[in-house]
Amino acid sequence: MSTNWRELFPTKLTFVIFLLYMSLFIGQGIFVTASQESNNSYGYNTVTVVLLTEVFKLIVSTCLYCRDNNLSSLVRDVHKDRNVLALYMVPAFLYCLYNNLAFVNLATFDPTTYYLLLQLRVVVTGILFQIIFKKYLSQRQWISLILLTLGCMMKQVNFGSIYSDANDDSESAAIQQRQSLNRTTAAETHAHGKNMSGFDFSLSAVFILAQTICSCLAGVYNEYLLKDKGADVNIFVQNVFMYLDSIVCNAVILLLRGELLDAFSPQNLGSIMRFSVLIIIVNNAAIGIVTSFFLKYMNSILKTFASALELLFTAVLCYFLFSIPIYMNTALAIAVVSYAIYLYTQSPVVNLGKVRPLSSLSDATTKSTDKRKLLDEEAAESDLDMV
Repeated sequence: MSTNWRELFPTKLTFVIFLLYMSLFIGQGIFVTASQESNNSYGYNTVTVVLLTEVFKLIVSTCLYCRDNNLSSLVRDVHKDRNVLALYMVPAFLYCLYNNLAFVNLATFDPTTYYLLLQLRVVVTGILFQIIFKKYLSQRQWISLILLTLGCMMKQVNFGSIYSDANDDSESAAIQQRQSLNRTTAAETHAHGKNMSGFDFSLSAVFILAQTICSCLAGVYNEYLLKDKGADVNIFVQNVFMYLDSIVCNAVILLLRGELLDAFSPQNLGSIMRFSVLIIIVNNAAIGIVTSFFLKYMNSILKTFASALELLFTAVLCYFLFSIPIYMNTALAIAVVSYAIYLYTQSPVVNLGKVRPLSSLSDATTKSTDKRKLLDEEAAESDLDMV
């Protein structure tokens, strides 16, 4: 069976969105890791960074909306669809937890291990997708999802110990000596203390599982709002809903931690006004906006495969940037994940809902009334064809 590229990417623009989404997420893990101190801690308030990211997303989405409209029109649209604004509090809260847990988990795991463990969300996403959209996956699709999960679990197998047991003591000592000589660079010292063995049933495992669950629930529910409940709402207005709710959620977290006022002190803001931190804010803001297009014009199942593909590039980039080695278990895990992705491309999920395929950015900003008219016309034409 050949790869169904047309079903995977209905238009050229959707393929561009796919590549952009992948590139930005690869950058997220690398930028956050690069901003850490030598002891893997952060010299800035991470919740403040997440909050400022949401504010930046809100400003960008407002500016994009105002290219063809004005602020008074935005206020009217927000008031008119305030019920959708309330619904967005659910994914906003989940994304708030996800974004804050990303900093916690990247302080514990190296980026490659981090992305591999996050792939545990694949099967959960498949189950939620079926429940919410009533679209049941085929046997081939489920096999590809399970293979993807198994590939991620393979990351925790310690092939190094097996290799050491199979060789004599002198050879093992020589290998350890070479490894210790290779760990003297500053970049490798920066990566010291990272968990590169995978799932270890500790508190860090609880955090990664929590982030995984947040990702699954937020992604599928956000897709539901974009394609069903809010399908006739301008996508930038939907983004405004999301970011307004996200700002509230992050402000509440700072308030509960007793850091709301101190978070914006000159000292804290000064620690954030560095290139290594500002690039995180800009990159994560771009991720948020691109993700909305991804979920609206593709689907959350393909999104999990895009996230898995990031492993290939993250592992290689981390090797060169941070001297984080690629061990046998990582290589095998990436190989299985790659095959699962290939298998999925032969029978991809298609779920456009009430949304038309995206051929140009102007389609995304078409007024809701025009979209509804186009959808009604297409439905009428379909009825005529059946007669």
